[in-house]
Amino acid sequence: MKDKLLNWLNMVLVADVFLVLLGFVWLAIAAIGDAVGVNLGLDLWHKLWQPLFNPAIGILMGGAILSGIISWVSRKFFSSQ
Repeated sequence: MKDKLLNWLNMVLVADVFLVLLGFVWLAIAAIGDAVGVNLGLDLWHKLWQPLFNPAIGILMGGAILSGIISWVSRKFFSSQ
């Protein structure tokens, strides 16, 4: 059960990492485009910040902490069996 939960959590975290990285790359490219005067979707990125990227970063942090706690607890209490 624990292994299945960890595998599922890791799969979600990997997908979430790619979403956060995609958002960062999009922000960097759009900011450079905005500085040059080319519209590359910076306004759309700002609209998606609150409902998409902000929770994705929170889920990534929470999932990483949860994964670490689960690994620590299983090493601490279940490795001696």
